[in-house]
Amino acid sequence: MPNSPTFPKKPVVLLVDNGSLEPAATLGLRALARRLAETAGCAVRPVSLLHSSAIAPELLDGKPAEILEPTLRALAASGQGDVVVVPLFFGPSAAVLEYVPERVRHLRQLWPKLQVRIAPCLVEAARPDDLRVATMLAERVRATAKANHFVQPAVAVVDHGSPQRAVNAVRELMAAQVREILGNFARNVAGCSMERRAGPEYAFNEPLLATLLDTPEFFSGEVIVVRLFLLPGRHAGPGGDIEQICHAAAARHSGVKIALTEPLGTHPRLIPLLAERLEAGSRAAPIA
Repeated sequence: MPNSPTFPKKPVVLLVDNGSLEPAATLGLRALARRLAETAGCAVRPVSLLHSSAIAPELLDGKPAEILEPTLRALAASGQGDVVVVPLFFGPSAAVLEYVPERVRHLRQLWPKLQVRIAPCLVEAARPDDLRVATMLAERVRATAKANHFVQPAVAVVDHGSPQRAVNAVRELMAAQVREILGNFARNVAGCSMERRAGPEYAFNEPLLATLLDTPEFFSGEVIVVRLFLLPGRHAGPGGDIEQICHAAAARHSGVKIALTEPLGTHPRLIPLLAERLEAGSRAAPIA
């Protein structure tokens, strides 16, 4: 077993996303980390859970993407074992609740003094009075409607889809809050998933976006699809899965006009929320 070093008191802050093979996602994560560092007054390292290390460094300004477990391993080995993970996730996915704690416990077998705290996700379903994320989404809807000259559009709030009911609950909360904030500005607001796992146990992800766009409220007139995503990638980026689903729906229904909001990662009010989550994470109990 390696020697257990004495760790400094100041924690290392990691802004962590799920990871993507698309360079734009890693570059977007880095931009968010820089902005968060400026606001929080501390260094913030952009790190992905998985995938991003496969991107060629020349597509990332010559700097390879960092992955969580090797980063934690290197920090612990160098004596920097007090870490705060700030999840760049809307809701409590298995990646946050299960994967991160599992890898930390594995590393603690070698470095018992490694202390990792996890900050809350962006949306807490237990706080339905917190409208900050939904307000940002509603602002995206209004800006998209203005840019496309839409009047009283239908609004579809789409996430990836998840095997976790708690993540789905966050999507439904966002749809309900956006509906409340927009009021008569939208003729309808509904939540939906990009995709879902097979089997009745995952039916809570319904409706799928493709299915919703075939319903009477959404297959004619003006529709805005709110991408409940934070960074561009193969799902929410240009030419990604969501755009393809929308293009296919427009081809099926000649009377519909569909516009998409930008992912939320560039919204200026996201940073103060992340800074608040970082502060809460610094006070959280470390993973046991």
